[in-house]
Amino acid sequence: SMTLREHALSLFRSAVGTVRPTAMLKRAVKLQGDGCPQLLVKGRAFPVKRNLYLVGFGKAVLGMAAAAEEILGDHLVRGIISVPLGIQESLQRAGMREMLLKPHSKIQVIEGAKNNLPDPEALKGADAIQELVKGLTADDLLLVLISGGGSALLPAPIPPILLEEKEKLTKMLASQGAAIQELNIIRKTLSLLKGGGLARLAYPAQVVSLILSDVIGDPVDIIASGPTAASSHSIQDCLRILGKYNLLHHLPKSVETVLSSSPIRPSAPEDYSHVCNIIIGSNTLALDEAKHQAEGLGYAALILSTAVCGEVSCVAALYCELIRLGCLSFAGLREGSPSDEVRRNLLQLAADLEIPSLNFAEFLQALQGLGSERPVCILAGGETTVQLQGNGKGGRNQELALRVGLGLHKAQATQVSPAPGRCEIIFLSGGTDGQDGPTEAAGAFCSPELVGEALQEGLDAEVFLSNNDSYTFFSQFQGGNHLLVTGLTGTNVMDIQAILIRA
Repeated sequence: SMTLREHALSLFRSAVGTVRPTAMLKRAVKLQGDGCPQLLVKGRAFPVKRNLYLVGFGKAVLGMAAAAEEILGDHLVRGIISVPLGIQESLQRAGMREMLLKPHSKIQVIEGAKNNLPDPEALKGADAIQELVKGLTADDLLLVLISGGGSALLPAPIPPILLEEKEKLTKMLASQGAAIQELNIIRKTLSLLKGGGLARLAYPAQVVSLILSDVIGDPVDIIASGPTAASSHSIQDCLRILGKYNLLHHLPKSVETVLSSSPIRPSAPEDYSHVCNIIIGSNTLALDEAKHQAEGLGYAALILSTAVCGEVSCVAALYCELIRLGCLSFAGLREGSPSDEVRRNLLQLAADLEIPSLNFAEFLQALQGLGSERPVCILAGGETTVQLQGNGKGGRNQELALRVGLGLHKAQATQVSPAPGRCEIIFLSGGTDGQDGPTEAAGAFCSPELVGEALQEGLDAEVFLSNNDSYTFFSQFQGGNHLLVTGLTGTNVMDIQAILIRA
């Protein structure tokens, strides 16, 4: 029989597999009929008459474009995609040929946005995309491929603003503590293509956007700054944010020019009836697949949430208490003081984290109703944050796994965990893009024994955590075999966590 760890790895791989570009595109897009062919996208039909163009931008777009070209064949006239610097070489090295375009592809690839920051190369890509889109007519069909990282790959400031000026303003806002939503509102307002700009330029062509979401809740106007979705923000919002951070009198001349010449309120709601935005891949899709696989392996499986966010230490505390509750159920202690205390702790932690649209009381009821006949699998997804205190090496998934390991170790040491040793437990956290922080690992595994065994090897988890050095800890512990290493996956739908418990 497989170990829990092998099970956890298999669930992670199947979740990622279902949101790989080729699988996603083939599920969502079909070309049908010979006489007057139609492009079928999630059940909607668009007529095709040798008038099909493609543009794309984002970290997963190269694989999406390769799959799209295979489906579209000769019907595709021309395409341009803007993708991260070095991605073709990385995928080639990793042997992921299905993610690369064929030698005589009609799609031009422009690489840019080094370190995920807009740069002159990304600007070149955005300019080329803009030129292609501007020339389209009512007879044309434009397929737009969008994934996370698309915002940095599509920088096109409204003239006369220069890229450096827009970057400088963004950095000034960030240094004043502006939230990411506020930064995005400013970026969209000063951009030709973001905030629905690309769709407006493509009018009157029919626009079909296929979107791989890396944002909690899958909001189409936020993913890659919403180039094909109407912006819900106005110049007024922009001025309010700049005023809030006392920057109205420190703006580059070009930004002042653009802001003063824009209408304060949109004259009329813009018509986006020529646009069809479709989410074809998301964290929800990945977790549903993992749940299906877990049930096939004999687990009673539950999905906690696809929107787990917040500081890793708080999220780790939540997962540790969930594991305690799972073990209490196996010990037959569903009611009574230990169980009630854990439930109270959990409700408090969940309230502190404010996970969107999670009914936690309902989830706990479902968890306690699972019975002790089958092993239990709890799945979750989202994106946590790490407050940096040290200068070690790691990523949010490795830090989360190590913090869960430490929490389980402390619970065992103080005997608050019921009948230690009665339950076998594994916890996994991994990034679906195969990269967790500046490391080659996607994440890590932990068990209640991890921290104790590491101490015997002279490795103190708390010391490593105080320096945000989870990667070094996992690399040195047992030859790095607790690291989750998948290589680049060519996709990205945030992170996935799995808790497996069996008696």
